[in-house]
Amino acid sequence: MSVHSRAGQPAEPSDLIDVPRVVSRYYTGHPDPSDPGQRVAFGTSGHRGSSLRTAFNEDHIAATSQAIVEYRREQGTTGPLFLGRDTHALSEPAQVTALEVFAANDVTVLIDSRDGYTPTPAVSHAILVYNAKNAVKADGVVVTPSHNPPDDGGFKYNPPNGGPADTDATKWIQDRANALIADGLKGVRRTTTKAEKYDFLGTYVDDLPAVIDIDAIRAAGVRIGADPLGGASVAYWGEIADRHRLDLTVVNPVVDPTFGFMTLDWDGKIRMDCSSPYAMASLIAQKDRFQIATGNDADADRHGIVTPDGGLMNPNHYLAVAIDYLYRHRSGWPGAAGIGKTLVSSSMIDRVAAELGRTLVEVPVGFKWFVPGLIDGSIGFGGEESAGASFLRRDGSVWSTDKDGIILDLLASEIIAVTGKTPSEHYRELTAKFGAPAYARIDAPATREEKAVLGKLSPEQVTAKELAGEPITAVLTSAPGNGAAIGGLKVVTGSGWFAARPSGTEDVYKIYAESFHGPDHLTRIQEEARAVVSAALQP
Repeated sequence: MSVHSRAGQPAEPSDLIDVPRVVSRYYTGHPDPSDPGQRVAFGTSGHRGSSLRTAFNEDHIAATSQAIVEYRREQGTTGPLFLGRDTHALSEPAQVTALEVFAANDVTVLIDSRDGYTPTPAVSHAILVYNAKNAVKADGVVVTPSHNPPDDGGFKYNPPNGGPADTDATKWIQDRANALIADGLKGVRRTTTKAEKYDFLGTYVDDLPAVIDIDAIRAAGVRIGADPLGGASVAYWGEIADRHRLDLTVVNPVVDPTFGFMTLDWDGKIRMDCSSPYAMASLIAQKDRFQIATGNDADADRHGIVTPDGGLMNPNHYLAVAIDYLYRHRSGWPGAAGIGKTLVSSSMIDRVAAELGRTLVEVPVGFKWFVPGLIDGSIGFGGEESAGASFLRRDGSVWSTDKDGIILDLLASEIIAVTGKTPSEHYRELTAKFGAPAYARIDAPATREEKAVLGKLSPEQVTAKELAGEPITAVLTSAPGNGAAIGGLKVVTGSGWFAARPSGTEDVYKIYAESFHGPDHLTRIQEEARAVVSAALQP
């Protein structure tokens, strides 16, 4: 990965989007149904794209909204639909389009009572709170491209379980939306917007003591700096400070659809990635002002943790610390509650789980796999290596079934308040006990045909017996935690592993790898991973 010469530097005027142009192209651009790049494509977090590339336009959102109407009708979902949006330039136009379609189809929609921005976790929380009290079930939509650049838009569906829609749902919605576009939107109904109001912010913020020990944070006087990165959590952090009387400073309360206050990410683009040291450079520079500083991406489903002694924590490191802390300090959780991780997350989590005596539930990439376990309490914590996680309320019941960057940020303050140590100090203690893993993700070239083969490999197609000098102990093409196909391959040894998955958008496959023998051994694993994959792809 080659790092841009201005990565981590403040954005300049030439880096900023032309907001009127981005918004006008939303209305004037019309997708070509025969172009794959202009079709509705639901990834793990909904449909995303730029209006400038005719990948996120009014036609896409009108068709997708109509498809959601028809899908929820087919599923028997008759309750209200909770609709939230983030601060990207395309989010408000897309919300208006969606409201017109939902109103014409007699769907009751609940939007923010302050006409503000709504984080993804607040929508998930709202769905679950409503459905716990009502026989008719609600669902939701969040208009967000998450941490993507400012010219992108995003649109994702959360069914009544409150979590990300599963593959069956997203394929149905995607295929129906594309059929509607191909038919000139003849099947799309629209009328004047109509919506009811819901206090997303108040309901979520007032309920936080049920999931975080807010009293401990207040009593310890933990000095907190929170940076929303110009995203949907901007009003939430101020309210958290006021309502719960915390020593919390919102270090940047500015909302600007160009995100011109950002420092550039690794590739020179503006990207609200709170796990990137380049995008978080301005907050990292202020680390000594606070006992803990935190960031969120634009829809606040991701977390970033900055400590005075460690700077920005690697997401894998913080997940391990959070798990170790929570399972020692949540006496109200079920004794059998397992630990959920994706198969490309650090094996440090495996070692922590073993010491805690808890079941490790390893699932494919995608937060949707944690949803059933969070609902029934069989998983206490579910986390992804990309800085997305959630966990149960203090009494062991479900809090959210989508990623919640706000509670993960607040948990860092609770850890300091209760233990007197920063999360990065805790991680150093874990490495003293279990070793210090080296972890990285790289890309390798692959044709579309090779990616298709990689996504359907069987363990028998891997003939290698050793990896980087160690015997291979497992070859996985399905996840141990639930038996679901991982859409790729994971090869494991006693002190290292690699996983290879095809990219959904580029002609590459991603190699995730980790070694407990240091960076040189990690490099060997990465080199041999390419050879193992190449051999398996041979006809």
